[in-house]
Amino acid sequence: MPLQSFFVWCEHTVVGTTVRESIWLFPIIEVVHLIGLAVLGGAILLVDLRLLGVGLHGVPIASLARSARPWLWASLALTIGSGVLLFLSEALKCYENPAFWLKVAFLIVALLFAGLVRPRFTRDASAGPVRFSARLAGAVSVLLWTGVAAAGRGIGFW
Repeated sequence: MPLQSFFVWCEHTVVGTTVRESIWLFPIIEVVHLIGLAVLGGAILLVDLRLLGVGLHGVPIASLARSARPWLWASLALTIGSGVLLFLSEALKCYENPAFWLKVAFLIVALLFAGLVRPRFTRDASAGPVRFSARLAGAVSVLLWTGVAAAGRGIGFW
């Protein structure tokens, strides 16, 4: 099945059609998506800024990351779930939109980085100065998630 056929199928699902044809569903789902993004951004930025050595100097990174983790995962689930619903309602628009593909690429890399690389630097139990490698990890994480957000915003403008 070619990729475009899959996107056509997605858009013509019952869920996609219902969201697209409803006057209220798309905006409500979009608000839920934006709330999820705000909480996700807060959970990520809190830890990344600490990795960068900005603020919360007396708080160990490991403790901060552990406290932010439930917020991160819950908001990620909310954001992805609502994002899928939004996608289903306009899958063909997404297929033809370079900003969508850029967002997907940034999202995949950001998730891999958050799951495979970032945890190595958030295990530091000391409240002391942050190593250069941890600062670099924080900067990369901020840049990746900023790319996800910027490309996601670009979908509406492309």
